[in-house]
Amino acid sequence: MAAPCCCRKGPGSAGPEAAAAAAASAAPAPAAAPDVASAASSQLFRLRHLQLGLELRPAARELAGCLVLELCALRPGPPALVLDVHPAVRLHSAAYRPAAPGQPPCAFAFAPDAAPARGLDPAEPPDPALGPCPEAGGPPDPALGRCGDAGQPPDPALGRCGDAGQPPDPALGPCPEAGQPPDPALGPCGDAGQPPDPALGPCGEEGQPPDPETPPAPSPPPPVPTFPGAPPGPCHPLLFRVEPFTDYGSSLTISLPGALQPHQPFHIVLRYTSSDAPAIWWLDPELTYSNSKPFVFTQGHSVCNRSFFPCFDTPAVKCTYSATVKAPAGVQVLMSATQSAYLEKEGVYQFHMEYPVPAYLVALVAGELVPADIGPRSRVWAEPCLLSMATSKLSGLVEQWLSIAEKLYGPYLWGRYDIVFLPPSFPIVAMENPCLTFIISSILESDEFLIIDIIHEVAHSWFGNAVTNATWEEMWLSEGLATYAQRRITTETYGAAFTCLETAFRLDALHRQMKLLGEDNPVSKLQVKLEPGVNPSNLMNLFTYEKGYCFVYYLSQLCGDPQHFDSFLRAYVEKYKFSSVVAQDLLDSFLNFFPELKEQSVDSKAGLEFERWLNATGPPLAEPDLSQGSSLTRPVETLFRLWTAEPLDQAAASASSIDITKWKTFQTVLFLDRLLDGSPLPQEVVMRLSKCYSSLLDSMNAEIRIRWLQIVVRNDYYPDLYKVRRFLESQMSRMYTIPLYEDLCTGALKSFALEVFYQTQGRLHPNLRKTIQQILAQGLASPAPTDTPTMAIATDTPALLLEDKPPEATNGAISLRDVNVSA
Repeated sequence: MAAPCCCRKGPGSAGPEAAAAAAASAAPAPAAAPDVASAASSQLFRLRHLQLGLELRPAARELAGCLVLELCALRPGPPALVLDVHPAVRLHSAAYRPAAPGQPPCAFAFAPDAAPARGLDPAEPPDPALGPCPEAGGPPDPALGRCGDAGQPPDPALGRCGDAGQPPDPALGPCPEAGQPPDPALGPCGDAGQPPDPALGPCGEEGQPPDPETPPAPSPPPPVPTFPGAPPGPCHPLLFRVEPFTDYGSSLTISLPGALQPHQPFHIVLRYTSSDAPAIWWLDPELTYSNSKPFVFTQGHSVCNRSFFPCFDTPAVKCTYSATVKAPAGVQVLMSATQSAYLEKEGVYQFHMEYPVPAYLVALVAGELVPADIGPRSRVWAEPCLLSMATSKLSGLVEQWLSIAEKLYGPYLWGRYDIVFLPPSFPIVAMENPCLTFIISSILESDEFLIIDIIHEVAHSWFGNAVTNATWEEMWLSEGLATYAQRRITTETYGAAFTCLETAFRLDALHRQMKLLGEDNPVSKLQVKLEPGVNPSNLMNLFTYEKGYCFVYYLSQLCGDPQHFDSFLRAYVEKYKFSSVVAQDLLDSFLNFFPELKEQSVDSKAGLEFERWLNATGPPLAEPDLSQGSSLTRPVETLFRLWTAEPLDQAAASASSIDITKWKTFQTVLFLDRLLDGSPLPQEVVMRLSKCYSSLLDSMNAEIRIRWLQIVVRNDYYPDLYKVRRFLESQMSRMYTIPLYEDLCTGALKSFALEVFYQTQGRLHPNLRKTIQQILAQGLASPAPTDTPTMAIATDTPALLLEDKPPEATNGAISLRDVNVSA
């Protein structure tokens, strides 16, 4: 989930707040946004509900959308609404409409499949849903830009106004008549006789010969909202502008009518298309297991959903939502919603989320998916060929985990808990979308990892979804608490020894990451400072999970009894459910729940101060006692010591007497990780390890095999290199390809990596392909050791494989294997 750093505009730049102030100089400028990753003016409005009309167009890899926001202003007459958006989103129109109290949700009209496209060609009449522009003749508002000259195509950055004389969309209500004075809050359109704005670029002259190249056929227009049962009312087309914000998004400033009253609901209607969006992953049929139908899913965490729909893209803002989705025939659509239905007559899916969620938890998936019940309130969705395996591994278990979590932390709030298994292109392991956990299908072969990852997402139903961190700087509030709750559930289900083994495995990874990053690295803080322009996803690491877990575990130990701490967490969820919190909310609630601890000033205990836990770099100030797992961890430590002892012959003989086929997966990966930490190993040791384990590990799951193959690569052990090729030829998942390519390009096997990639790239998702290209570009730019033989590569490898772009940082030896890739 990493992304390159980028720079937000400095304080002196003309940002969205300046544009809003210029639109109505009499009104005060909006206050600075509290979330530096968001350009939105969310502090000026209450978002009551959002409605989405979505049409999926997989052939064009395009989503056509209509967004209806129901808002109310929190102070009189805000001049503009600022939303987060992304360059992948093309805004077609913006409109304002008053909202009646208790008005039912709107419906959406979709363009007929065979209807000619309109509204995108400047020669065609504009969409009547927009209504006419205010009368021409006035100077353009410099804050909001200007409409295109009459007869000229408008600047797409400013939106477009309907042509006067077109009938308004009856669904939106009557628009002001042509010839009337414009609404001063909107600003006039440019005069038909004015010269074009040089900022917009030259416009083609009338009579100019057409471009000899035939333009592509225009897409159908986005959906149009209808408001059944709503009384007729005025609709106002609104001017808008899009400005750069960061590399991961833009700001959308929409002018508002000047007469808005506080707490009076109104609708903002935005029609748009989105293509090449970071949040929307389009998969050709060849990238699915069934190879028959296209597939699409969204991934919003942390700040990607602004490319799915314009929004207040901050975890501090929550609202309910509903959606109507049109998809190609035979494609099943699912969303993270409490209610869903398929309207066969209209051919659309309808969804409703009745509880408030932040924008990043609005999620959609569509493809050839079939369901099977695995419990009274759970089912799995998967491609047909995977359904039997998914059902057999999870039947009855999810209900058991939910029941234990309810006993610990109170009622499950979301109704259903369903799971959808996604193709290997899913960029992380799992995502806690409410009611519908997304999880990568590759994990199905690794039972223990499957169990842990799903239990972690179950825990998010209380910590992260119900109670959310209000700022990306405190993601540990979701991840640390969810990891603690996950381990309480596994302790109740599988015993303390298993939980301690899994914890030891993760803490080993934490210390490995700390060694690579350095103990004074600021990302090792729990309360990380998010600098303007930096993608919040860059702050996601093992410290978020494991250092956060250690702090929560420390708080539980202060109580003296885990059950007492469970009672506190139940009260915490009950108090803050469906809201967003900061760390001080948690800590104040903790001290108020345990007044005797407050009297003892446990928050100021020397060396373990709460403030130091939050703001000190380096390892956790205290780690849990894992002695209850010694029956499982001690054999691992014994075997590792044998392989690093002298004399090797005697050690290898003793090691071969330990049967690892009877071990749990977490024992085997812990052993292999220890060997990885010690690499490069003496060649004699690697040779003996291969003889003892290589064939044995071939039959084990991918989590085990990839670690052995990393040992092969990091030790340049050529006899087993064919297994690396075979593994990469069979894998399309980010979590099983990136670590190996990073290791290959760090050492002497760069040419081998290029050869394998050239042969397998056609089976990889374009996003994964691009990431590997960047790793290869960085690796090939570094000279290989001169005393190492070069592997033969295909002589016709095209130079196009390596893009002529600055590669993203891959942090040297830090691979995705060294961080937690589940959300």
